[in-house]
Amino acid sequence: MHSWAEPYKIKMVELLKMTTKAYRKKAMAMAGYNTFLLRSEDVYIDLLTDSGTSAMSDRQWAGMMLGDEAYAGSRNFYHLEEVVRTVYGYKYVVPTHQGRGAENIISKIMIKKGDIIPGNMYFTTTRLHQELAGGRFEDVVIDEAHDAESHFPFKGNIDLIKLHKLVVKYGAEKIPYVSMATSVNMAGGQPISMQNLKELRAYTKKHGIKVIHDMTRVAENAFFIQQREKGYEKKSIAHIVKEICSYTDGATMSAKKDALVNIGGFLALNDQELYDEASNLVVVYEGLHTYGGLAGRDMEAMAIGIKESVDDDHIRARVGQVIYLGNKMVDYGVPIVMPIGGHGIFVDAKKFLPHIPQDQFPAQRLAAEIYLDSGVRTMERGIVSAGRKPNGEHYYPKLELVRFTIPRRVYTQAHMDVIAESAARVFEDRKKIKGLKMVLEPKYLRFFQARFDLV
Repeated sequence: MHSWAEPYKIKMVELLKMTTKAYRKKAMAMAGYNTFLLRSEDVYIDLLTDSGTSAMSDRQWAGMMLGDEAYAGSRNFYHLEEVVRTVYGYKYVVPTHQGRGAENIISKIMIKKGDIIPGNMYFTTTRLHQELAGGRFEDVVIDEAHDAESHFPFKGNIDLIKLHKLVVKYGAEKIPYVSMATSVNMAGGQPISMQNLKELRAYTKKHGIKVIHDMTRVAENAFFIQQREKGYEKKSIAHIVKEICSYTDGATMSAKKDALVNIGGFLALNDQELYDEASNLVVVYEGLHTYGGLAGRDMEAMAIGIKESVDDDHIRARVGQVIYLGNKMVDYGVPIVMPIGGHGIFVDAKKFLPHIPQDQFPAQRLAAEIYLDSGVRTMERGIVSAGRKPNGEHYYPKLELVRFTIPRRVYTQAHMDVIAESAARVFEDRKKIKGLKMVLEPKYLRFFQARFDLV
C-alpha cells in the first residue's frame, strides 16, 4: 500500500474569502436559497460544478499566447481538429462555445417532430434541446442507476431490452439516434461498460440507428473501465477512450470538464453529410465553422487540454481525490450514491432529510444548509433540476441528490477534509432542517435561476 500525490505542483494561488455564519445566512437569503445565485466571492470552497472551473496547466497558458485570432481558418482550429482525430478518432469537428451549443446543433439537424430519443438517463440541457427540436426523451438506463445504494459497477449501462421495446413500439425510423453519455451525471457520475457499448453498437447497427455520444467526461469513464472491467486493466486511458468513441457515430463535447478549459466545446461527427449541415448551422448560432464562437487561444488551450486529459497519472489523481472525499463521507455516516462516481460525490438527500417531502425540495434545502455551515457551495440534482413535464406537472426523479462537484487540479486533500466535516456536522443536526417553497420559477432550466423561501 503506497500513498499517492497529485502529479503536479502549484505555481500560483488565489486567495479565498473567509466568512461568518451570520454573513452566509444573509447571503443565502439574498440568493433565494439557490446556490447558483450566490456571488462567487462569498464562497469558500466552490463545488457548484466542475464545468469551466478546472486549473489550466502551464502548457495550456503558454498555448493561449499562440492564439491565431483570424476570423476564418485559424491555425488553432486545425490543431484542435488534428487532436480530436488523434485522441478520439472522429473525422470531423465543429467547434462551439460550449457543450450545449453542440447539443443545439445536433438536435436541430437530426430530430424531427414526434421523434423519440432514447438515452441513459436525462441531462438537463440535452433533454431540453431535444424537446425544443420536437423530440421526446425516453430513459433506457438500467434500473440500478436509479438506486443510490446499488453497488453495481456500471450503473450508466443502457438496458437493451428497454431500447428494443421502444424500437418495436415506434419503429427504428422514429429514433434518429441513441443519446449515450459516458459517466452519467444525474446518476452520480456512473460509468458505462465497454461490453455494454459493444452490445449497443451491434444492436443499433442492425436497426440503422446512430449513437451520439455525450463525451463530456469520457476520460473518467475510461478510468472506471480500466479499474473494473476484465481485459482493460493493462490498457491505457488513451487507448480506452479511443475505443469508446469507436462505437459511436458522433459526439457532443463540453470541453469545460475533461478537457480542462474554462470555455469551449465541439460537435464531432463521422458522417460528412451531417458535418456539412452542422458546419452551415453553426454559422447561425455560434460563428464560422473554424471558430464556432471561440477565440483562437481557447481552441489552442482545448487542444492541449484534451491531450492532458487522457494521461493516466492525471486521471488517477483526479478521480482519486473524489474517491478520497467519498470515503470520508461514508466514514461519517453521510448517505451517498454508491459506488463513488468520477466527478463528484452525490449525497442522497432523501435519506439525509427523510422528513422533508420531495415537493419541498430537500436537495435544494440541503445544498443551502451546507453553505450556511461552512461556505462550501454545492448544487441540487433532484426535483428542481428535473423540471416539469409538458403537462405542467413536476418530474419526480427517484434520485434526490446534492452534488459535491470537484474541479480538476484546484483543491487539496485538506479542502476535502473540510468538506466532509461540514457534511457530517449538518447530518448530525439534520432533524432541525425544514423544507422550501419555490417563489420564482423560470420557464426553462429552472434550477439555474429559481428562488425559494423557507416553509
